[in-house]
Amino acid sequence: MLRELKTFLAVARHGTFAAAGAQIGLTQSAVSAQIQRLEEELGAPLFQRTGRSARLNDAGTEAVVLARQIVELFGEMGNRVTSQALRGGLKLGSVQTAQVGLLPAALKLLHGQHPQVSVRLMQGSSLFLMGQVDSGELDAALMVLSPFSLPSELVWQPLLREPFVLAVPAAETGDDWQQLLGRYPVIRYDRGSFGGRVVDQFLRQHKPKTEATLDMEDVDAMVKMVSSGLGIALVPATRPDFTPPDVRTVSLGEQTFHREIGMVFQGTPERGGLVGALRECLVESARAMPTRHPRL
Repeated sequence: MLRELKTFLAVARHGTFAAAGAQIGLTQSAVSAQIQRLEEELGAPLFQRTGRSARLNDAGTEAVVLARQIVELFGEMGNRVTSQALRGGLKLGSVQTAQVGLLPAALKLLHGQHPQVSVRLMQGSSLFLMGQVDSGELDAALMVLSPFSLPSELVWQPLLREPFVLAVPAAETGDDWQQLLGRYPVIRYDRGSFGGRVVDQFLRQHKPKTEATLDMEDVDAMVKMVSSGLGIALVPATRPDFTPPDVRTVSLGEQTFHREIGMVFQGTPERGGLVGALRECLVESARAMPTRHPRL
């Protein structure tokens, strides 16, 4: 019946069966037959026929508005079915440092390539986010690599490998990290977090009796505490500008250790799907960063 509706609109637009047929490539008799079928389906005439002209009657005037809507909706349905553009929403989790480091550039890429994809972002600890992905509450998450084996249903995509440095007040001129750890109280990376576990292991090895003034997980907040004069902190170098002017970083030299940031998701992303598109944008963005993972 869609064909008959299109013919009906052509007749309404051109005023005669012959002119409409010439426009859409049908004979006058074929146009007449289609209009007759449409009128029979609707149970009412649509035109006042005077000689060769065909003028819309009251029913036809009302029907032409609805016919246009039907044809337009069908065209929109075809566009959506055949379009390669992705649509839909992603539920994404992220640790705080990835939200201000890796994620903005990746989401800009995603929006540029797939403007009809929306992202709902949740912040949390790596352990919490991993559980949310495992339960299906989140589609994917950016997190610190777990020191334990991932659940069998989850897949890990490495993105960044961030070295730890010692954040100290800018006024401190010393560069011997071992001496600095002995002179200042330590603002500790939360030992319950995945990143904090590797820091704790390092401190146990190099400074078994660590005086800690604070224990926290937010890396940017840890740096601010150093800026406030509360101590020094072993923090991952998340981006080139992550320290303010009154804080500087001291290299750990040969003792440098790292944390791995990556994307976790369930199974293999569907080719052309939302999670796969996000993964591609994150990988591309990570490759442009100085802390990109060597396996990218």
